[in-house]
Amino acid sequence: MYPVDIKNGSRYEQSGWIRMSLKGNAKERGYAHGLLVSKDLTRIFSMIDFNMLYSYGYTREFFSDVISAMFKPQILENFPEYYDEMESIAMGANDGGAKVSFDDIIMWNCYSSISYVIGAIGPFVLKSNTLSKKYGNMFSPEITSQTQGSAEGGGGSGSRGDHCTAFIAVGDYTKDGKIVCAHNSFDNFIDGQNFNVMMDITPSEKNSNSFLMQTAPGCISSCTDYYVTSNGLICTETTIGGFSKFILKDPICCRIRKAMQYSKSLDDCVTFLTKNNGGDYANSWLIGDTNTNTIMRIELGLMYVNVEKKTNGYFIGYNAPEDPRIRNLECVNTGYEDIRRHQGARRVRLTELMNEYKGKLDLVIAKKIISDHYDVYLNKINPSSRTCCGHYELDNRAYMSQADRPKPYQPRGALDGIVCDTTLAKKMSMISRWGTSCGTPFNKTQFFKKHLQWKDQEPYILDRPSQPWTTFGINKKKSQTRKNRKGVV
Repeated sequence: MYPVDIKNGSRYEQSGWIRMSLKGNAKERGYAHGLLVSKDLTRIFSMIDFNMLYSYGYTREFFSDVISAMFKPQILENFPEYYDEMESIAMGANDGGAKVSFDDIIMWNCYSSISYVIGAIGPFVLKSNTLSKKYGNMFSPEITSQTQGSAEGGGGSGSRGDHCTAFIAVGDYTKDGKIVCAHNSFDNFIDGQNFNVMMDITPSEKNSNSFLMQTAPGCISSCTDYYVTSNGLICTETTIGGFSKFILKDPICCRIRKAMQYSKSLDDCVTFLTKNNGGDYANSWLIGDTNTNTIMRIELGLMYVNVEKKTNGYFIGYNAPEDPRIRNLECVNTGYEDIRRHQGARRVRLTELMNEYKGKLDLVIAKKIISDHYDVYLNKINPSSRTCCGHYELDNRAYMSQADRPKPYQPRGALDGIVCDTTLAKKMSMISRWGTSCGTPFNKTQFFKKHLQWKDQEPYILDRPSQPWTTFGINKKKSQTRKNRKGVV
């Protein structure tokens, strides 16, 4: 698609990414956002129509109605700026030809929260006069009490929330003693393939930071979670797998967006993320302050939160919590010590790589680490669910038989790679690769011909050809593409 410039926004496409810039107040930038991605949202909501029934048995309309009813009051009361922004995204998208409602946009922004709130949906529907009239027959009190959620009103399968590989390091572990941070996103291809937007936002609201983030069309926060801010923060996360607690409070999409837009320090990030936290999308947040050369991990459970800072050392992210309170009291089936599992295997491998490259970590090594294919369970190069660059689509899952785990050859895995350091962050830039961290292409025709069990998804999944590493910066019209050199991924 050719470059498009409109009032308060622009977009162009490069190396598999949609590069967008937005500015203005919430309504101005929201409307521009929706107008620029209207065609993308039409395709995405066609996927959602299929995927909600396919994955949960409920329709898109059901989820839009229920998720909006759950979170819209909190967003309006506690985040009116983001309420206006999402409402304006819907307006712009519809003016651009999409047929999406405000409730649809709220649901899409809370998409990563859905699997956490699923257990609370039945009781919530039955308590709502409006929803119970429309959907109450789906949730009799007897069925709901036996099949939905936990005592806290939420929770679910331990297979939920197993996304991403990451590390952040500083001091003796990095080549220049400053911060280096890397991340890739593990996700099901059907929905994760839509997070190929590199977006910078310059809000006009007082005391706002500008920021650059990876995201999807129509989203006000990253969701995959990689940010750099004009105040010198680098932020990413990995989800806490098997997290099983939830209470209805403020959605994570608004809490993290506010943290990135308004935080002036690491402590501010803690405040914004923990305030009215309900446990949806529980994460280990890895955040670096390039002004103080300090890194921080926030293990954000529900009742338990563990915050640790370092000026010399590292944190790794592999989808299991270090805090034993969160791991034992708020999670099930975390895979923390099980190297057959992607959590335990990457915990071991990332620790090995941090030690191997101590004092050498830079952007080149960061790319190498998140592209790593060494399987510590089989002790060989074997791109699979257990490797830092995840390839579930290549994994026969011979060593796992739990019913709630990803299935053999599931179309799922690493969809990207992003690296940043202090020098890049000071320039409001990051280096990213779309498709996979390692550059392996995905051809859907070949995949579904070989794995017919997943063929229902074929109409909604896109090819991902191999792409180069590309530098994106908030103040650059043109980005810089880094061609692979021999021995460098």
